[in-house]
Amino acid sequence: MKPSTCSVIARSAFCEEAALAPHCVWCSAGVSKSRLADCFANYARNDRRARVISLLIFVALMMVACASAQVPAPPPQFDTGVDPEMWAIVPAGEFLFGEHDRRVKIDYAYEVMVTDVTNAQYARYLNKAITDGKVKIANNQVVGAYPGDKFTGRRDEQKIEAGDKLHMPIGVKDSRLVYDGTQQRFSVKAGYENHPVVAITWFGAKAYCDYFGWSLPMEVEWEKTARSNDGRAYPWGSAIAKNQANAYNSLDPFEKGIGAQGDTTPVGFYNGKTYDGYRTLDAPSPYGLYDMAGNVWQWTGDVYEGMPYRFMRGGSKGNDEYNLRVWSRNSAEPDYFGPSTGFRCARKK
Repeated sequence: MKPSTCSVIARSAFCEEAALAPHCVWCSAGVSKSRLADCFANYARNDRRARVISLLIFVALMMVACASAQVPAPPPQFDTGVDPEMWAIVPAGEFLFGEHDRRVKIDYAYEVMVTDVTNAQYARYLNKAITDGKVKIANNQVVGAYPGDKFTGRRDEQKIEAGDKLHMPIGVKDSRLVYDGTQQRFSVKAGYENHPVVAITWFGAKAYCDYFGWSLPMEVEWEKTARSNDGRAYPWGSAIAKNQANAYNSLDPFEKGIGAQGDTTPVGFYNGKTYDGYRTLDAPSPYGLYDMAGNVWQWTGDVYEGMPYRFMRGGSKGNDEYNLRVWSRNSAEPDYFGPSTGFRCARKK
């Protein structure tokens, strides 16, 4: 539809379908916002006072609709050179756990993914898991079976029963995954293929790892992977610099036009390379893992009896530097999802 005169535009202004459409019909028809405003103003001058008020209100709503309907530009594109398919070996042995350096022993070696799971990896998994019947689409959500948690009846304990649980919502702003209902396939928003997947619940993170015979790392596994056995506060040492991790106001290229909260960075971004004039420091953990501090919080696998919450480690792009210390924790109910929460998997060696 392409309106040709002001009267056509104005008469169509009261079409509910146009006003509530998910995309702005005037923008798609090539009518500029200034032209639209002029048309409504001219039309309103020749009509009754009540219609003047209605038209001006509608113009304001259309301005908002047109602005929100614009497709955001893809994020900056950088090749970090860090392979998200790689795993790192963590040896058995003692290490210092927590802020107060409690000595803990893990008596087995294990492996952990070098990076967080990416959007591309999670999209491939979903397409396989849907085909295999491991997950399904219901009410614009990805859901899957969960056996439930033991219920002890403690005060304020939340019962988590067996049944289908939310893995991820479809179509929410924070997600970088796009679902084609006709083809029944997931893809990734342009430019975010190598960014960590976000807006995934604990159930969705666990299901991904389980699908491949892996697991979410336990808290002790995660922390040893991040700090080794020398009691360091950050994966790379005892202090943090502005260009060492994706934290609040890190000034990386992904904050331009967004603000200090920023955006996710490609996995392994902080590896000593310079991107568009932004020089990063190489920031792997002692075992060679990237983004163990910052970028996104990472779900861990512990299910504590009588406690409905699940714990996350590592801090995120929205946290100040001190919250990226290896002992920092966050928690949420297992069906929580957000723009700064992702995960990686572990497996026994």
